[in-house]
Amino acid sequence: MLYPAGAAALCLLTALSALPASAQPDGPRPDRAGPAARPPAGSAEARTAAYLESARKDPGRLRDFFRKLPKGGDLHNHLSGAVSTEYLIELAAQDGLCIEKKTMTAVQPPCRNGARPAADARTDKAFHKELVRAWSMEDFPQGESGHDHFFAAFGKFGEVTWRHPGKLLAQVAEHAAEQNQSYLETMATPASDGAKKLAEEVGWDPDPARMHRKLLAGGKLDRLVAQARKEADRTDAEFRTAAHCDSGHPGRACRMPVRWISQVSRGSSPERVFTQIALGLRLAERDSRFVAVNLVQPEDGESALRNYRLQMRMLNYLGKQYPKAHITLHAGELWPGLVKPEDLSFHIDEAVNVAKAERIGHGVDLVHEKNWRQLARTMARRETAVEVPLTSNAQILGVKGDDHPFNTYRAHGVPVVLATDDPGISRTDISHEYQYASTTYRLRYPELKDLARASLEYAFLPGRSLWRGNPTRDGYRPTTACATERPGAGRPGGACGRLLADSPKAAAQWRLESSFTTFERAHAQR
Repeated sequence: MLYPAGAAALCLLTALSALPASAQPDGPRPDRAGPAARPPAGSAEARTAAYLESARKDPGRLRDFFRKLPKGGDLHNHLSGAVSTEYLIELAAQDGLCIEKKTMTAVQPPCRNGARPAADARTDKAFHKELVRAWSMEDFPQGESGHDHFFAAFGKFGEVTWRHPGKLLAQVAEHAAEQNQSYLETMATPASDGAKKLAEEVGWDPDPARMHRKLLAGGKLDRLVAQARKEADRTDAEFRTAAHCDSGHPGRACRMPVRWISQVSRGSSPERVFTQIALGLRLAERDSRFVAVNLVQPEDGESALRNYRLQMRMLNYLGKQYPKAHITLHAGELWPGLVKPEDLSFHIDEAVNVAKAERIGHGVDLVHEKNWRQLARTMARRETAVEVPLTSNAQILGVKGDDHPFNTYRAHGVPVVLATDDPGISRTDISHEYQYASTTYRLRYPELKDLARASLEYAFLPGRSLWRGNPTRDGYRPTTACATERPGAGRPGGACGRLLADSPKAAAQWRLESSFTTFERAHAQR
């Protein structure tokens, strides 16, 4: 695990009746709130819930409420897309990079053929505004789809982001702390150049066992793992310097537990995809800073569509070779008109039932999948959580309100967690995601608490949970060891104390409950 601080244990009102007919759940409909219990009358939780309702028509109070609301973790966050655009522009200036005027792409100096120094953006407001528009979703040019503009941004500022991952992480973790989050899983691509070279050296073999053996032969894959670990060491060091962790005034980022998810470029050749998956899973089993793999890049890309089933089979095989590592997958980030109808019919199902993903990112095209109700029941039974970045889905796919399956997942008992995706590009933050979800779907305060709890329950944190059974289905009730304790209250002893000492997950969940208590005390008095 990456502990930036060096600490020892370091993602629309739509009532179900308003959903499209194809999205109606079968069988009895649960209350829109799911299992979230109504707080006892007169309690601090009930008074906080009343405060939220009283603030609905007051933008200032509402924004303040959601900024201060404890939100647990962000489980779907791309590091390069999470950094603020303004900071990327400043880093480009510091590194003496140039900006190609026609494409607004950062390139290495010297500045030729009309390229301008990025440093010009410090004093030229119009140039700075052009860069912000090109590198984010703010006021992006008319005539360009949100989907195309969003994904093109990564290539435009890519020359900036690879140079300073520690500085990027410091800003992202600091911002998460400011938003009252307490945990972060962020995505990056370890040993990218090395993985590309190894894939080219080994070549493609359609037999996964032989392909895997070729990567292992002569210690090739282990040398790549060692390279990735050294990169992580350098990132740690840069992070600590940028966040002032060893100074007398450390940033809040220094207390933020962070884990890495290894990105795999799904648009690449089969040999490179296989190599990156193997690297990410092997890395997760050998370095506790890393926890999982995920496939990234547009799911609707030509190569990604052509090789989707093949990639799911790769994950199925390699997941069995590295059972201690985790798999979370972008799946179903598609919509009618973006791809052929048949491409909408199986991506989430393959991710869940073939690749055995433990979480799904986006999952927007759920009701277009074959036998989607059975798929939803399977996800609920297995507690396969869905990472939902509502702003991202609206910007990239144009999907929001009644069209989004947010309530459909919840109605079927599928765990849902809110996430940011790429908040730097989207110009959003996790507080906005919670406020947007609450306003659009009329979520009450207890439901918001359960969304935050889910972000830690389904995080790839090691150890046993503070909660018993299936909390999405049964509600968040303390496990037997802590059944006589009030979660978040003080420092329990006995079996509960031992659980918190032995389990980073349970300890993080206990701290979240403590934060809720403090938050409710403050708002209950208003």
